[in-house]
Amino acid sequence: MAIAGREIGGSGQRLLNLVYDIGRIGGFGDVYKRECSDLCRKIGLLSPLFEEIRDFKDDTEDAHSFVSSSSPASSLRDLLAVLRAAKRLVLVARNYDSKTSPDLSGKRISFQFQCITWKLERALGNIPYGHFDISDEVQEQVGLVRAQLRRAAERNGSLNSKIVSRALSEPLGKETNIPGSGNRVVGSLHVENIGNVKPQELVDIAPKVNGKMGHNMEQKMHKLERSKRLSELFNEADSDKEDDMATKTSEETKKPDSVVIPDDFRCPISLELMRDPVIVATGQTYERSYIQRWIDCGNRTCPKTQQKLQNLTLTPNYVLRSLIAQWCVKNKIEMSMGSVNGRIRKSDGSFQNVGGNKEAINALVRKLSSQSIEDLRSAATEIRSLSKRSTENRILIAEAGAIPLLVNLLTTEDVRTQENVVTSILNLSIYENNKPLIMLAGAVPSIIQVLRAGSMEAKENAAATLFTLSLVDENKIIIGASGAIAALIELLLNGSSRGKKDAATALFNLCIHQGNKGRAVRSGIIVPLKRMLVDSSSCMVIEALTLLSVLVSHQDCKVAIAKTSIIPILIDLLRKGSPRNQENAAAILLSLCKKNAENLGCIARLAAYIPLIELAKSGTDRAKRKANSLLDDLRKSQLL
Repeated sequence: MAIAGREIGGSGQRLLNLVYDIGRIGGFGDVYKRECSDLCRKIGLLSPLFEEIRDFKDDTEDAHSFVSSSSPASSLRDLLAVLRAAKRLVLVARNYDSKTSPDLSGKRISFQFQCITWKLERALGNIPYGHFDISDEVQEQVGLVRAQLRRAAERNGSLNSKIVSRALSEPLGKETNIPGSGNRVVGSLHVENIGNVKPQELVDIAPKVNGKMGHNMEQKMHKLERSKRLSELFNEADSDKEDDMATKTSEETKKPDSVVIPDDFRCPISLELMRDPVIVATGQTYERSYIQRWIDCGNRTCPKTQQKLQNLTLTPNYVLRSLIAQWCVKNKIEMSMGSVNGRIRKSDGSFQNVGGNKEAINALVRKLSSQSIEDLRSAATEIRSLSKRSTENRILIAEAGAIPLLVNLLTTEDVRTQENVVTSILNLSIYENNKPLIMLAGAVPSIIQVLRAGSMEAKENAAATLFTLSLVDENKIIIGASGAIAALIELLLNGSSRGKKDAATALFNLCIHQGNKGRAVRSGIIVPLKRMLVDSSSCMVIEALTLLSVLVSHQDCKVAIAKTSIIPILIDLLRKGSPRNQENAAAILLSLCKKNAENLGCIARLAAYIPLIELAKSGTDRAKRKANSLLDDLRKSQLL
């Protein structure tokens, strides 16, 4: 039994070492910068999982079961294999030069990224999380990574284990020279030898283009070459958005007639169906969100023609948008809600005339540039009211270009205007397509400034805005790194009742990301959480326990909880808390005592076994499981 435990712990450490090694790889070249960055980022998010596997003590699996192909340890071997392949691939792809390397090698590298994405998602799905006692929070984070990998795999087309296994086992060469680097990577880059693939397998491995399968690897490489210079401009938030759109488009085009999207309907940057086409000064048409990001990154040329843009005006292409809408209706493809030729397409497929609303909104947005404080105040007040009423208004306000202007007004000294502006942004952020526009406008630092120095109403709505923006996973990282957590903790300490609840909700969502847990603990979140637990009049016990249940998987949090003497409070909640509070308290105590003899001894000295025994008999199903697990740990440690 000890042999298997050491093997699993060793595998966990080797997995962690690979994650660290991959994370240190940098200097990505232009061709595969996006692919290398995406893969390294996703792998980096797996480190908490491998830390828990490394620390796992296996008391059941023996040496015989360890070598069994169906044992939990076999899943770790699969992960080790795919991470080693990922490391080799990134080392070779980072400096790949299409001008000096054979074209076929480029295709093999592209296909290798597809295979590793496919294999990594399935390897993560085969881990017996219950066997390794992986915490709920880490499982949730792994689930987010798997969802991203799955969307990317679906976009690339179908693969099967036979093809992927061959791709990960056949070497491109015994040693590979990195062009232009002067370095030699010793060992094999395991990629698919396409020449050895059977014809029927080639149909399976070729990615989908326009919903069709077949000889489209050349088309995909052509797309890659066209967009490689642009792709580095789009961060992970847009990557997931593109994945979602690609998945949706794939599902939409899986029709008996194999609907092909006309080239004129595709954005030259994203190569996806345009929903909001706009014309730039050179006469070229792009999807609004993509060309806006291109401009926001400081570019002043047309991506397609490379001509200098004489102005940065984005003119809606109403004719093309109408044609796209008609094509979508004809082919039974749902078009996202937006304005089409002066009308809003409603959820039931019908259209609503909004000419009057649009004109009024455009006039209000123009007033946001006024030098008059009265004009600014009245425009912000009206936009706040309109953005609250309907999704249609939120779309029209954003299309009129209000978001950058509102963001600029967040730091106004006029209190009433600031309150209306931050609330307008909150209302606009409810509509999913507006979230990236708000982030692109650089709203987060100004929202944090409002959170620190605004009126109480402005602070409450600033916290709520950070919550809605953080519903996009990649925004959690951006917001957390911008100093929002400390400002939210201050509101949690000194805010109004509503402000505290808004702050707690935003903090909970941000702390789902592992990196933000340490920030929260270092910013002093444990002190207000303890205060919330003992102050029954605040009605914030549930919020405090929910936040603790997310944070407790972080080692810094465990130390801080022990120092702050929260354990006796949790044990008291086991005795007299509500059923929901009892199960949350039990779950937190279980995480605190996991591989921590000091905390386990503490709950034993405080006679926690008495309420735990009662909870194991009469608690909720979840409470019973947690209580029994804690009692088992006490028995094993001979503390019960």
